[in-house]
Amino acid sequence: MWFPTAGGVALAPMQQLLVRGAGNGRGDYESTGDDPQFDVRPDGGFSVLPPGWYRLSVQLVPTEGQIIEPCLYPDYGEGASETTRIDLPEPDAAGLLNCVVLIRATLRTLRFDPTVERARFTLTAPTFSRISPWRAAGAMLRGIQAASGCTLLGETLPAAAGFARRFARCGFAAAADLLIERYVSSFRRDRRDYQHWIALFDSYSPARLEQGRSRAAALASLPLISIVLPVHDTPVEFLRRCIDSVLAQTFVRWQLCIADDASSGAVRRVLREYAERDRRIQLHLRDRHGHICETTNDALERAQGQYTGFLDHDDELAPDALFEVAKALVASPDARLVYSDEDKIDRSGRRFDPNFKPAWNPDLLRAQNYICHFAVFETALVRSLGGLRPGFEGAQDHDLLLRCIEKLRADQIVHVPKVLYHWRAIPGSTALGGGQKRYALEAGRRAVEEHLARTGVVATVEAMPSGYYKVVRAVASPQPTATIVIPTRDRRDLLEPCIRSIVDRTRYASYDIVVVDNGSADPDARDYLDQLQMQPRITVLDHPAPFNFSAVVNHGARHATGEVLCILNNDVEVISEGWLHEMVAQATRPDIGVVGAMLYYPDDTIQHAGVVLGIGGVAGHIHGRLHRGDGGYLGRAGITHNVAAVTAACMAVRRRVFDRVGGFDEGLPVAFNDVDFCIRVSQLGYFNLWTPHAELYHHESATRGLEDTPEKRARFASELEQMKRRWGGVLQHDPAYNPNLSLEGLHFELAFPPRSRSGRCHAPTATTNTQRSPHDLSDAARRRKLQTPRPWDARRLA
Repeated sequence: MWFPTAGGVALAPMQQLLVRGAGNGRGDYESTGDDPQFDVRPDGGFSVLPPGWYRLSVQLVPTEGQIIEPCLYPDYGEGASETTRIDLPEPDAAGLLNCVVLIRATLRTLRFDPTVERARFTLTAPTFSRISPWRAAGAMLRGIQAASGCTLLGETLPAAAGFARRFARCGFAAAADLLIERYVSSFRRDRRDYQHWIALFDSYSPARLEQGRSRAAALASLPLISIVLPVHDTPVEFLRRCIDSVLAQTFVRWQLCIADDASSGAVRRVLREYAERDRRIQLHLRDRHGHICETTNDALERAQGQYTGFLDHDDELAPDALFEVAKALVASPDARLVYSDEDKIDRSGRRFDPNFKPAWNPDLLRAQNYICHFAVFETALVRSLGGLRPGFEGAQDHDLLLRCIEKLRADQIVHVPKVLYHWRAIPGSTALGGGQKRYALEAGRRAVEEHLARTGVVATVEAMPSGYYKVVRAVASPQPTATIVIPTRDRRDLLEPCIRSIVDRTRYASYDIVVVDNGSADPDARDYLDQLQMQPRITVLDHPAPFNFSAVVNHGARHATGEVLCILNNDVEVISEGWLHEMVAQATRPDIGVVGAMLYYPDDTIQHAGVVLGIGGVAGHIHGRLHRGDGGYLGRAGITHNVAAVTAACMAVRRRVFDRVGGFDEGLPVAFNDVDFCIRVSQLGYFNLWTPHAELYHHESATRGLEDTPEKRARFASELEQMKRRWGGVLQHDPAYNPNLSLEGLHFELAFPPRSRSGRCHAPTATTNTQRSPHDLSDAARRRKLQTPRPWDARRLA
């Protein structure tokens, strides 16, 4: 049936939609962007669609492209927004989209977004059938059951049990809130794995390949790209796949330089076959067995291209790998190193375990060879360094990268955020883990240590059980003084253990403490502050003004004498004795701006392991709630690396840098002042950094409390909008985070669809606020970028 008192619904295209035809109650449409929108217009007006539960049915059949993440945007009087968005399932194989939706309040307008990518599709007008709340609950439970494979045990019984418990305690409305969240999760969950992501965004149809060849032909004047391929007794099946992946490139200006390291006759027969087939293949046959470095250098001697890429003998390139590299070189003429994302591939050709990398991240490279594959270098640069160095077998590419970056500027290193390389994962391969070849771990450790020595850094390098590296940097002598600035108000029960933990557990000797009291009234707290005044290394400052975290920090900084400022919340407790040594050692580096620490909740789960811009609209903490010791995404929760921002609950920065940016912005009194501060520091050309080797507990927001009043929520919303206006597109392009990863979660979930596929450099001074403001982003883009809790409020509808 149609709307309760009306005969039908009209769909009016609003944007990014072309009407290709209509007839028999069905329209033929083409979306021209990532945010196509229909205005839904009931014949009898919105009064015929009162608040309540409905079964929505619509026929939505793609003829080209994909239908991804359809949704409704109801406007209840305050505009359509992410907070009121109603997620819908993708259509089934027959194109039928059938689901339960909840209209929470009286509608002013209703918008339907059919997909978030370019597509062509046919569409019937939707029908909304009014159903009772209990029928809606039953339909949602059946939907959860269908999504979990038609079994009761998987998801349905837990969902029903949770609904029943919540109903018994809080009534139907609260129970429905919980059920609808599980319902939405059930039909989105199975669409979020890597295989589905590949099918939607990274598959190669004949049409796409042909298009790629046509686009690549326009770059035919680009200098030649050579590929060096060392071979030794490769299984013939994988060797053929490897070479075939080069022959299949859409970009034809390539040269394949193969050096065989005295392989068996079968391998050599295959190599000769390919060399005879294509003149672009140059073959060198070594008469004695050497090692990977010698063999690769033999291949490198034959490279004629201005740029050279490295390919392992059983791996595969994506069909457009060289085209994407060529495109990046055209866009960045100064580039001397280009690298891409990668994944693994098994014997059967199944792709898995994608590595979606950040843009140039020097500290991450010192902790792990995150660049790895696919890497394309300026040939002259590699030759000037003597190619690969014997003695670093197993980590020869890591060593080469470290030697190269010593000669490069940040803007000469370009990251292409696309999976262009498939790393073969078979028993014995390092693709299955660094533990497969322990000698490689030691070779990598020496490579990092020698790199640091060449660059004048006094440090030691430790190989960690995770297979990554820890750089232990020395602090200058005499030790620079660190002033620890601690804002506080009342709450002696927090401040006292904070101070005690610093005094008892800090091994670093040269520090003092400035406690800034923001108007404590509690007698016990005042008594403790008086006691602190008597201690020789502690100063207590009064700042009796309305709470403004930025102003309190700035007041403390003005009275600090240390070369390094360490801002510390009063609800933080030191765990590791070397915490301040680690933070000072990092903060005093000339290329580093702000340094953040590993913060745990009291239950030993992660509270802060760095901040990613764009999550939650502005920024969010990654790896949240992982257990202590969990490595997180590709080990990053356990290694030092560069990040866009860190929390002011524990951050260190040189006094000179703090003063250069003017301290914290007092126009941001509570939220996002630390993120704003970090962005401003990075704009000066510094890298910000997070280290897991400074560990503290954090009782988050224990002093200030939660955002639980209308006034606090309004203030938070105001600061959020201020950050969006100020930093615009900067918030959507975090160089330390990959655009193939979602801004809707904290654990490196895949983005559906990817937010960008363009090559990128980490050049902080080039990042300005001329980028597009979030207010200019489409709602579909905001849908992918915001992580806003949904107020699934059914209380008025029970």
